[in-house]
Amino acid sequence: MTKAELVEKVSKEMDMSKKHTEIIVNTVIDSITKALQDGDKVELRGFGSFKIRERQPRLGRNPKTGEKVQIPSKKIPFFKPGKELKDLVNS
Repeated sequence: MTKAELVEKVSKEMDMSKKHTEIIVNTVIDSITKALQDGDKVELRGFGSFKIRERQPRLGRNPKTGEKVQIPSKKIPFFKPGKELKDLVNS
């Protein structure tokens, strides 16, 4: 499902204009993104949680040349589905 499809579905369900629904969807996504940028954890009960994981620096390899390359540490977003979401998907 794309963001446009999500906006379409929510606007039909809530009987709202697509413009207002798009603002709401964008606000939710922006709020989650901002919280993760600030290092906070975002928990949506019944759905799941988002948090940042830090990957340690490591030694990699350039597949073309075989030369060893130092890969720096980086932060990556991580989503952990909640129990209810897992149960719904697996039923």
